[in-house]
Amino acid sequence: MSEDTKVRPDVVDAIVAVLKGGDPAELPAGATPSEKAAAKDSYLSEFLAERGKRDRQSHAWELLLTRSYDEPPTWQQIFDDLDPEVHTELGTLYDALPAGAQEEYVRRYGEPSAV
Repeated sequence: MSEDTKVRPDVVDAIVAVLKGGDPAELPAGATPSEKAAAKDSYLSEFLAERGKRDRQSHAWELLLTRSYDEPPTWQQIFDDLDPEVHTELGTLYDALPAGAQEEYVRRYGEPSAV
């Protein structure tokens, strides 16, 4: 393997850490173009995965909060107010639900099989 194609995982991790806002002084000297490319790919993949998770979480909240409440509602109240058609869709978003909503979902419908 040539020097330009050798990828050191610790160097890739250090570059990713800087891309996430870490101290540039922590960059190791002599990162190869392959290491820089691998770090960029890793960072972008993680960024897209987080974005997808946030999109799923936003959609779950849209399904859960169908009306406004005068007082903070319990998960039981929120689930009581849901249209029955929403239950199946919430099951597909189970991993993106807040912990309390997951507990209420399991209490009512059992754990989704896709989890």
